[in-house]
Amino acid sequence: MKKLADDDVLINLKRLEVGDYQISDRVVVEYKTKKDFVDSIIDGRLLSQARDLSRCLKPIIMIEGEDDIYSQRNIHPNAIRGMISTIALSFRIAIIFTKNPIDSAEFLKTIAKREQGEKKEYYMHSSKPLTLKEQQEYLVSALPNIGPSLSKPLLSKFGSVKKVFNASIESLKKVDLIGDKKAQKIREVIDSEYLSDDK
Repeated sequence: MKKLADDDVLINLKRLEVGDYQISDRVVVEYKTKKDFVDSIIDGRLLSQARDLSRCLKPIIMIEGEDDIYSQRNIHPNAIRGMISTIALSFRIAIIFTKNPIDSAEFLKTIAKREQGEKKEYYMHSSKPLTLKEQQEYLVSALPNIGPSLSKPLLSKFGSVKKVFNASIESLKKVDLIGDKKAQKIREVIDSEYLSDDK
């Protein structure tokens, strides 16, 4: 999640009925580490999750980790092979193996690029929780022309999301790379009245 946010991926955190990342109307990704994948075979969760995922048009299970998947628990390798085969053939779910969180984030961005077209920023829903610090950075990064690179300096200078949102134009301009136009735009977005579709 942190890697995606740092790469300007727009993430809407909400409860998903199925999967961990919804990249489009068609694509839903269930994310698991290798340990979690094997654990979910043993406790029976995986078949139920695969059944739910198979209702999506383009379901994917992403399995992350550089360690040997067959050495995770005391389970015969053929049981793991059999489950992977069942997921791919019976449920028609694509399986992607990644090395680490950075590799996983890059795969998610690549999938989003295919689904959402050529653009600088991608959007996805996720049920994965952020830490308090990451939520604070995420809120500030949503301000116009701020993004992840400037959210941290703003929070470091003002100390909280509330103080960033309450900062004057002159105070905002004291942060490196925030000029008059950018500071004015931030205040305009924060101070302007919200015009709903009903008005």
